[in-house]
Amino acid sequence: MSRSQVFTLTLIAMIAFAGNSLLCRLALKHTAIDAASFTSIRILSGALMLWFIVQIRSDAPKASGNWPSALALFTYAAGFSYAYISLPAGTGALLLFGAVQATMIGYGLLSGERLQLRQITGLVLAIGGLIGLLLPGLSAPPLQGSLLMLAAGIAWGVYSLRGKGADDPTRVTGGNFLRAALFAAGLSAIMLPWTSIDSAGFWYAVASGAIASGIGYAIWYTALGGLKATSAATVQLSVPVIAAIGGIVFLGEPITPRFFITSIAILGGVALVIIQRQRIQ
Repeated sequence: MSRSQVFTLTLIAMIAFAGNSLLCRLALKHTAIDAASFTSIRILSGALMLWFIVQIRSDAPKASGNWPSALALFTYAAGFSYAYISLPAGTGALLLFGAVQATMIGYGLLSGERLQLRQITGLVLAIGGLIGLLLPGLSAPPLQGSLLMLAAGIAWGVYSLRGKGADDPTRVTGGNFLRAALFAAGLSAIMLPWTSIDSAGFWYAVASGAIASGIGYAIWYTALGGLKATSAATVQLSVPVIAAIGGIVFLGEPITPRFFITSIAILGGVALVIIQRQRIQ
């Protein structure tokens, strides 16, 4: 692939990932759909889209994925949906990203990795930013939604770690989505008395699953082949920024001074850790 093709695919993938936050927040704020139904429709739509992509790529696709990873995927998706009942799009994306990176960095430390001074500085900066974002105050995000999004981020970090080094990540992700759909169906069954679906919410969930998740992941895995490890890690810093801009433009969400300052601390701190981390590996 040429550099322009890699750039275009990467940009589309980052917009798709940020689009998940916007679509979920839009659906749960402006339509009648409930969080459990959004989760189920999103996961099933993603599973069907990924299944279709795998089918057109191979004549005889083998089953892939596993149940522990599917449970982590479902936990992420459910926590993500319930968190966006109350969180603004940009804040949710920032908390999610921070929790994902903290989980993966923490796993590295437990596995024996050692941080350089620049990485330690970045880690302290990022943790300080997360604490500053969550401290009580008029501009603090709702605590319950924040905790749910942090849990979703931890689950996605676990899912990412479990899938690291997969031979065919699109196929593996498709298999995990199919399994996760069963967990989501169970959640919907439990929440049946509170089920509420309208056409707008339904289609937002389909778009989130089939386009922003299914096609988004497939594009991202394609783009990864033309990206250096450092670039692949750092480019994901753009997702919370894109989500915040989308929240302003499409949802009328304000950017508070607290969010602005803490986002610089979190994203800058994570950048210091992962850039140096990739250089020394």
